[in-house]
Amino acid sequence: MDTDEGRRLIRVVQTCSAGPSQWDAWTVDGQYLYLRYRHGEGCVEWHPDPGFYDSPESWNEGRSGLLVEWDDGTDGGVISLEDFLAAAGLVLAPGASVS
Repeated sequence: MDTDEGRRLIRVVQTCSAGPSQWDAWTVDGQYLYLRYRHGEGCVEWHPDPGFYDSPESWNEGRSGLLVEWDDGTDGGVISLEDFLAAAGLVLAPGASVS
């Protein structure tokens, strides 16, 4: 999951614009990522698909994991997608769909 392809997003869908800011995203190689920013803390998790982000079994079986997390010290709950991607080390692929 640390490859360059795994950090380029082809599709991003915002699922919450208030605190927390969160998105469903897919990499160019098809990996689903859950992006979340709450209380100044950002995280990017990888999962089999959107239905698994809160599944303990998925985590226990190694089908889910943490790609990156950070704390910006602000205790904020809202962040732009551009700022989130920069902090997480992710980029939009050319022609990416963002909604």
